[in-house]
Amino acid sequence: MRHVCGVVAVAFCLAWLAAWSHAGEAVSARSVVEMSNHASLYQGRDCRGTTTMIITDKQGRTRKRQFNMLRLDCGARDGDQKYFVYFVEPSDVRKMVFMVHKHVGAEADDDRWLYMPSLDLVKRIAASDKRTSFVGSDFLYEDISGRNPSEDFHELIPADGPFHVVRGTPRNPGAVEFAAYVAHIDKTTWLPMRIEYHKADGRPYRIIEVLEVELVAAAEQGRPVAYPTVVRSVARDLETGSRTEMVFSDIRYNSGLEDALFTERYLRRAPREVLP
Repeated sequence: MRHVCGVVAVAFCLAWLAAWSHAGEAVSARSVVEMSNHASLYQGRDCRGTTTMIITDKQGRTRKRQFNMLRLDCGARDGDQKYFVYFVEPSDVRKMVFMVHKHVGAEADDDRWLYMPSLDLVKRIAASDKRTSFVGSDFLYEDISGRNPSEDFHELIPADGPFHVVRGTPRNPGAVEFAAYVAHIDKTTWLPMRIEYHKADGRPYRIIEVLEVELVAAAEQGRPVAYPTVVRSVARDLETGSRTEMVFSDIRYNSGLEDALFTERYLRRAPREVLP
């Protein structure tokens, strides 16, 4: 059964807020964003699995990237997280590692490392680089571990139908390449099903869209649960005409990953938990 654990991982919503929304009572932009952030990034205590990327340029030429990913939540609910990404193919990126220590607190930049085996070099990725392409794809480094909701102002746009519509504008416009984004969030699963990024003139230039969702069985504190999970998504760059499709497979939630796996000592010697 397929599932995902990162930029695009998902989680159950809290029953009381779901009931509140379904009852037709008003919800705030803040509550919708918080629920969507939880659903996208904080499902289970940990998760692991395989991601396959197919990158297609404007001329229809394709490239493939495949990597295994570990994710561990740390401390408080919807708080700090750690990610470990180990590349399997193609051969020129095999054994490359991307690791993130994500810090949710205000004014706290994430710690990010990239290990390049061809140079036997560990590189720290600056906070200013998080809005750059992730290994040549149409997803960004920040898409993999998620954007902190506190970095944006949020406005709930009135809309009928199955989605909450939220407009986000950056608190620090100089730190990002977009002027605003519009997210369409499923009212049942709280998953962001479509996000459109806009330039200052209002034109969309980048879109991330969910193509397929599945329920994934797991155990949580000894009880069986089923997490609605994004298993297929696509990012499109409207300016270059390129697109990247991501497919998620072979993932397990709540498998008991240890904090020690997410340390610099494993950048050069990946742990067995992430090996193919």
